[in-house]
Amino acid sequence: MAEPSRESRELVNRIFGDSIPDVTRDELEPTSPDDRSERDRWLRDNVPPHHD
Repeated sequence: MAEPSRESRELVNRIFGDSIPDVTRDELEPTSPDDRSERDRWLRDNVPPHHD
């Protein structure tokens, strides 16, 4: 499939307000378990008191 032209990207950006990502999620490196546990730790540390 051909790359979208710059003009078509600009048109999409004007219509939807978001740019088309150059790299999709499936092209990114998977997150490590350490990253996930760090986010979980942050969430546990920042849960509002009424959610305990």
